[in-house]
Amino acid sequence: MINTLKNLFGFGPKVNYTDLVQQGAIILDVRSKGQYAGGHIKGSLNIPVDTLSNNLSKLKDKNQSIITSCASGMRSASAKSILKSNGFTKVYNGGGWSSLQNKIGY
Repeated sequence: MINTLKNLFGFGPKVNYTDLVQQGAIILDVRSKGQYAGGHIKGSLNIPVDTLSNNLSKLKDKNQSIITSCASGMRSASAKSILKSNGFTKVYNGGGWSSLQNKIGY
């Protein structure tokens, strides 16, 4: 149970986000359109978490790595859960977009 919670909120095994991006991972920013317009990771895809379930078709390959991000990590954890429950296999909670941006060196 504890490990499940750790993984859900991004506290599981360390993930090398730079490698994932270099290997073609999608960075999925699940903040609102307005928040995204105020700043985001270059090349990221914006689908607000409250519309994610209706926009899964924008993510064509369920085996492609997807890194979710938001402002603090809460919405990105929810997005990870939504994606996993819809058959996406390689989903990582990147947490807050600005700290993720620093981790991947953009």
